[in-house]
Amino acid sequence: MANYTNRKEYISKLLSYKEKDLIKVVSGLRRSGKSTLLELYREQLLKQGVGKRQIQFYNFELPENYLNKTWSDIYFEIKKKMQPNKTNYVFLDEVQNIPLFEKLVDGLFATENTDVYITGSNAFLLSSELATLLSGRYIEISILPFSFKEYLMARNIEMSNKYINYEALFFDYVNETSLPKGVELREGGFDKIYEYLEAIYTTIIEKDITQRHQINDKRAFANIVKFVASNIGNALSPNNISKTLKQDGQNIHHATVEKYLEYLVASFVFYKVNRFDLKGKKQLATQEKYYLVDVGLLNILAGKDRITDRGHILENIVYLELLRRGNKIWTGTTRSTEVDFVCKTPKGDIEYYQVAWQMDNESTIEREFRALEKIKDNYPKYLLTTDSFTQNRSGVRHLNVFNWLLEISKNQE
Repeated sequence: MANYTNRKEYISKLLSYKEKDLIKVVSGLRRSGKSTLLELYREQLLKQGVGKRQIQFYNFELPENYLNKTWSDIYFEIKKKMQPNKTNYVFLDEVQNIPLFEKLVDGLFATENTDVYITGSNAFLLSSELATLLSGRYIEISILPFSFKEYLMARNIEMSNKYINYEALFFDYVNETSLPKGVELREGGFDKIYEYLEAIYTTIIEKDITQRHQINDKRAFANIVKFVASNIGNALSPNNISKTLKQDGQNIHHATVEKYLEYLVASFVFYKVNRFDLKGKKQLATQEKYYLVDVGLLNILAGKDRITDRGHILENIVYLELLRRGNKIWTGTTRSTEVDFVCKTPKGDIEYYQVAWQMDNESTIEREFRALEKIKDNYPKYLLTTDSFTQNRSGVRHLNVFNWLLEISKNQE
């Protein structure tokens, strides 16, 4: 059983919505810890004095829970077990496996004294029909694999020790995996992790994407995945992907590329970041950037040619961390400059982030600072690098990225 401390933020979020008249939807990549999260949450409920019989837990990854049953069979089965005059907590894990599951969810939601929690490893879960049906009546909690901080906790690393070599640990983190179960497999050596990642990836591709969308050209699909994975943090468009692949002798129409990218984003394999025009203050419709949900997957996707440079890998980790902290994120652009991330914080403020591995020479220092200095407003601007000595410059705050990831910087401000 995973450790409560590792997923504290998600649990407290669920607790804050407890018994509120909303369906709680937990979404995220397969195996990113959704079921474990519900298990941990159930433990918390029991600790708070909720009776065992007030909690019903259905795992619809197990065929015996749904085979030869209609949604209404399951609905009445749940109803029959409900405790009168008490709140009943109903957990439906991987609910998208039930035909017409939205009717089941809606029926339970309409039932008195019922608190409904559902999980799904596909954004199609909240696709048109369900979102329309539940409009304004659900809250989505999107879960990501372990952050660097959670990863170190899972490895029982004492973060108060001043002499920890974070860089070495960071390389483990990005070269192995951030998926909770994968971290448990470390003891068995890298091969175990590799097999695990391969199995998850195959399931996502087979079950969630190629079967569901009847993709026949599996080779074309695999090539696109590989291409995007090798171009993390680069501006891409279906058009230029299609052209590049054509030079490689593969004919894939840009409309097909676009569809495949949508499926990958909907299955939480990649996250898409739109460009934002800092001058015209509007979102642009082309040249998005893509980041990978777990950079460990590069072992499978790009294989031995993990050529993605460490700067882009660091950028990927920073992107996921900004997401975890509840930001809305864009890439900032003007005619003469690009800034890695423009964020709208949960409080509605704007922040800018530039990410670089190291300030190892004058031209890097110039380039990275200039990107932020060119933005003429008073919002906070951060430069994140692995340097142990940081220097602020004209309003730009230079922070050590490991401290920032572990939120150690608070006491040094």
